[in-house]
Amino acid sequence: MIKRRKTRVVKVDSVRIGSPWPIVIQSMTKVATSDVARCLRQVRRLASAGCSVVRIAVPTKADSVAFAKIVEKVSVPLIADIHFSAARAIEAIEAGAAKIRLNPGNIKNRADILRIIESAKAHGAAVRIGVNEASIRDLKKADVPAGKRVGLMLKEMTKYVRLFEKAGFSDIVLSAKSADVARTIEVNRQIAEKFSYPIHLGLTHAGLAEDAKTASAVAIGTLLAEGIGDTIRVSVAGDSVQEVLIAKEILKSLGLYKPNKPELIVCPTCGRCQIDVVKLARQVKRVLKDVNRPIRVAVMGCVVNGPGEAADADLAICAAKGRGFIYRHGRKIKTVSANKLIAALSIELKGLRH
Repeated sequence: MIKRRKTRVVKVDSVRIGSPWPIVIQSMTKVATSDVARCLRQVRRLASAGCSVVRIAVPTKADSVAFAKIVEKVSVPLIADIHFSAARAIEAIEAGAAKIRLNPGNIKNRADILRIIESAKAHGAAVRIGVNEASIRDLKKADVPAGKRVGLMLKEMTKYVRLFEKAGFSDIVLSAKSADVARTIEVNRQIAEKFSYPIHLGLTHAGLAEDAKTASAVAIGTLLAEGIGDTIRVSVAGDSVQEVLIAKEILKSLGLYKPNKPELIVCPTCGRCQIDVVKLARQVKRVLKDVNRPIRVAVMGCVVNGPGEAADADLAICAAKGRGFIYRHGRKIKTVSANKLIAALSIELKGLRH
């Protein structure tokens, strides 16, 4: 079992971020904030998919006005994503943002930061100090070598945190992101050693959904397995609901998320199989699509792992040539012909539902 690092707990409206509270999944809208109707639809889709907080970009005064309208019409806490402008940060806080994201790479004026802190205090808003590798690189000067970027991200983070602490503000969440998996892992390890604030995990960008899965799983999964991380955002170019679904899969694989849907375990198949296991598994998956219970179902193709996996499953099929065996809670209960396996499993599934 993963032992999470102990952190402070930060309130984001009704959501708690930090150990021992469950890890929070978040995502971001991807349409113009000023298009209130479309933005509302995206927020609601994300909430329905399992997103606990939703981030919205607020780059202009018009977006601040729209943000205020959106806050009034949703139940999920909203985070305002702020870059460059202290005015936008304060407008978003006053509009009802439960949390704002500030980037130390592009909001540097001390007086501006203190004004934002005072506004956040007055309105009970939390703040994420989000350092991005791309934002700390001053392209007008000699570029920072890759080997020094982790140190620079940590330095920028530390300056911001100390300013917040001197101002008596501790409702902060920390994040340091890169598109590079190894640097993202390393900088977050160092942040976890240095600070006790909750940590937001993710990559700055990871590609299309089919490409983002692996990089995100490695970066986020490695840190979570080490007990680091309290809220996660998977960055995908495309539908933000995909971000939530991938985040759930990462958490589920580490035992950090308990879904209300079935888990299907399928053997990878090898030369011992005497049945089309993949075809059978897809048939089982169709049977399970309307089941809203966290049950474990296994489809196995031989005797090597079959009985063992069946012992850990609520229901299992161990298939052989022309026939298969149905297991329930590790006990073999039926032997049926291959063409009746799905029907037999469906009957047992109905019994498990009640």
